[in-house]
Amino acid sequence: MYNRAIKSQILDKLFKGKAIIVVGPRQVGKTTLANGLIDESGYEKNIIKFNCDNPTDRDKLNNRDFEFLDSLVGDKKMIFIDEAQKVETIGQTIKLLVDCYKNTKQVIATGSSSINLLDKTQEPLTGRKIIFKLFPLSVSELYPAKDLLKISKELEMLLIYGSYPEVINAKSAGDKEDVLRELNSSYLYKDVFEFQEIKNSSILTSLLKALALQIGSEVSYNELANIVGIDKKTVERYIDLLEKNYIIFRLPPYAKNQRRTISKMRKVYFYDLGVRNSIINNYNLLADRADIGALFENFMIIERFKKQEYDKIYINNYFLRTYDGAEIDLIEERGGKTLGYEFKWKKRTVAKVKQLAGIDCKFITPENIKGFII
Repeated sequence: MYNRAIKSQILDKLFKGKAIIVVGPRQVGKTTLANGLIDESGYEKNIIKFNCDNPTDRDKLNNRDFEFLDSLVGDKKMIFIDEAQKVETIGQTIKLLVDCYKNTKQVIATGSSSINLLDKTQEPLTGRKIIFKLFPLSVSELYPAKDLLKISKELEMLLIYGSYPEVINAKSAGDKEDVLRELNSSYLYKDVFEFQEIKNSSILTSLLKALALQIGSEVSYNELANIVGIDKKTVERYIDLLEKNYIIFRLPPYAKNQRRTISKMRKVYFYDLGVRNSIINNYNLLADRADIGALFENFMIIERFKKQEYDKIYINNYFLRTYDGAEIDLIEERGGKTLGYEFKWKKRTVAKVKQLAGIDCKFITPENIKGFII
């Protein structure tokens, strides 16, 4: 068990008249987190649970009036809806519960696909929900003592196998690879296939492989379309679906310097490097890899995003590449201030901070990650 960063935040929001919605990739521990919250809240014996993987539970919540729902809930104080995105009318169902119970009962819903859960709840739950995102384990969650020496020793394994809880808990490298293969055998993409009517898994697999080989690079939809053998619009749709199902995420170019910016293309990264490495079936140690720099860049960016999300730091994130050769891996813009970061796996004799394209830029290496992601 790991102490998840958002647990205390959620506990503080219980019984405030709003639904708690926890979203994130499959298998990152959303159900475990919710059960832990229930136990700590003291309502473990006063809760009704719905597992919407179960068709019977799904039917109980789909297109029902409040009288029916109220008869289900009875005198229970907490309502836990797992895999809520599978209920067609989930937004309306939660709205009825929140409006009628207000702060007398608490609704907690989890889901692994934002396109299915958040899109369905966006309009009916305006002002009635608090959304929390849960990622694979963060460095802060894995190393609460902030032991930089221990982090440094285990950083290689994080870059190769990622930080899904089951992967972290697996003892041997072979066991970790088995877990990742199981995750990648369509399980992570279950919602994409189930809800978005994508029937050709081989095309999705080919696209994922192409994206996995281009982490840290600007992605051309036209080039991907040629590689995979589908049209550009289908590539865009698939990438959008993969992002909304928390497999990949896109980083846009910095747009404040339009004339000097080379490209308007986005970079694509993976939420978890173990998943990425499993897609291309490469679990080689770092000494035998040619993609160390890209792995470190992906790792630092997703860890920074976890920190931003968990600490409720609202920042606009970009990258920059200009005609005159300036490259900045990550640009953060907040409150009128802009700061850039360059990620270097090998420690170099560079200034800690220098100006690139008129932006103060800090260099991050494995030796100084502590202040950046913890």
